[in-house]
Amino acid sequence: MARFDRYLLSQLLTLFGFFSLVLVFIYWIRAAVELFDELISDGQTAKVVLELTMLTLPGVVQIVLPLAAVVASIYVMNRMTSDSELVVMQGTGFSPVRLIRPAVIFGVIVTVLTMVSSHFLVPTAALITNERQAEISQNLAARMLVEGRFQSPTSGLTIYIRDISRNGELLDLFLSDTRDDAETMTYTASRAYLVKTDNGPQLVMIDGMAQALNTRTQRLSLTRFEDFTYDLGDLVDFTPRLTRSSGEVTSLELLMATPELQTETGKTAGELIMEANRRNARALLGFVGAVIGAASLLVGGFSRFGVWKQVMLAIALIIVVKLAESTAENMMRTMPEAWMIPYLPIFVGIVITMVLLTIASYPARFRFPKGRIAA
Repeated sequence: MARFDRYLLSQLLTLFGFFSLVLVFIYWIRAAVELFDELISDGQTAKVVLELTMLTLPGVVQIVLPLAAVVASIYVMNRMTSDSELVVMQGTGFSPVRLIRPAVIFGVIVTVLTMVSSHFLVPTAALITNERQAEISQNLAARMLVEGRFQSPTSGLTIYIRDISRNGELLDLFLSDTRDDAETMTYTASRAYLVKTDNGPQLVMIDGMAQALNTRTQRLSLTRFEDFTYDLGDLVDFTPRLTRSSGEVTSLELLMATPELQTETGKTAGELIMEANRRNARALLGFVGAVIGAASLLVGGFSRFGVWKQVMLAIALIIVVKLAESTAENMMRTMPEAWMIPYLPIFVGIVITMVLLTIASYPARFRFPKGRIAA
């Protein structure tokens, strides 16, 4: 690699690392604060909060890396233009295509980093997060059972436990359920156990009595039992899920799209392949942003007033690429089998880059002669 390429690439990577850290910090803090409020209000420990907030980092990195690549590319090229470094290199015979070569290498590096996050880290983090949230949902019911205090985890439901032994046995349980307007249920038991099942937490009451009061006839029915199971699913928002969603599956599995995976995710083979290609396209946006940012700053000559016009052009062109991405997203909803659609913004970005390099290479052809007015 030539010395100029190493110099420009080092500048791009240095600024890319700085902007990535700043943007990741901003995005992550925003997501972490929302998650922190939710988990702390549910009584979770700091360890659980830290674990779940760390699992959000791959998704944040996936969003931030392409954006940081654009900002770094524009910033470095703007500084080198202002310091006349690019002017000197052009004076030595470097063409715009030659000048943009370090930005192309930089874009490839960003794409590889984003692909690792999109194809492996994000699906793995999503799967672990959902598993941990299911565990937390079941543990939440246990924290609602506090000894020596009347608890109302939901409207119309009251629980009282005299004592909780060291082995987790609930002693002298009282449970009143008045959520049904037609019938009020009251349960008492000498002891009870909280059991975790695939369908959510269950309260197993031993040696007790159930009282059913018909509110219309005021008739009371008594039933004694040796053991009785009460579903605590109403206390927590627990929805058991034994299958994975497409967002929790690695890209290699998505591309294979086996019948078993289609049954598990509830999606067709075309939709699974589309999801894998969408991840590819998102990663390639880092490459597109890097080369557009660099190529935009090569358009036009040196000016003592700066290159703010080229900077605004780069921002406008990035917006065009994002609009193409939004259009592709809408098309994917109507044509889920067309796996090439996610690459529409990539194609648009490459075409824009080629046009910019052509204009920078032949500036005289795209400029009106002085003193003439175009008809």
